[in-house]
Amino acid sequence: MKSGDSTTIDVPNSAASSGAAAKGKAVPVAAAPLPRPGGWKRGVAIFDFILRLCAIVTALAAAATMGTTDQVLPFFTQFFQFEASYDDLPTFQFFVIAMAIVGGYLVLSLPFSIVCIVRPHAVGIRFLLLILDTMALTLTTAAGAAAAAIVYLAHNGNPNTNWLPICQQFGDFCRNASGAVVASLITAVLLVVLVLVSAMALRRV
Repeated sequence: MKSGDSTTIDVPNSAASSGAAAKGKAVPVAAAPLPRPGGWKRGVAIFDFILRLCAIVTALAAAATMGTTDQVLPFFTQFFQFEASYDDLPTFQFFVIAMAIVGGYLVLSLPFSIVCIVRPHAVGIRFLLLILDTMALTLTTAAGAAAAAIVYLAHNGNPNTNWLPICQQFGDFCRNASGAVVASLITAVLLVVLVLVSAMALRRV
């Protein structure tokens, strides 16, 4: 190399290099929020709706069966006609009213159950249904237990109080009353399941 020759050194532009590096950087992207795990709650809400439909059928069947329970024996005397009807016993009257109230409540609760299907995380509606289902269960159990006691006496009587069984004479009356009591007990079992379903749906995951 001669002393008179000059050497040129290319120095890269720092601004350009930094810009290129900046272009190569990955832009951080905010992670999307994970969806709330509500699939099983929606399934529970659908199961709740089906149970309410079944309970409506059994409650109204119990009220209708007991309300139409009536039998007149084919023989009578000059002064007496042998007849057995549900309105002869206040317990059976209470049973018909109670089961009609429970059936009506269950019909009115269907829209709230549908809301729980659409919004499975709705806590207020589910808690309201839990309270009302418990009240309906209490009323159903009271009516069913009281009617069952009368049906037991109709079948077996009570020798200690000289209450004679009447089902040998009023067979249709006793069969209808027994069927109504069985339907009320099935309604009570369905309401127990509804209360448990509502409590499970309110459990936070």
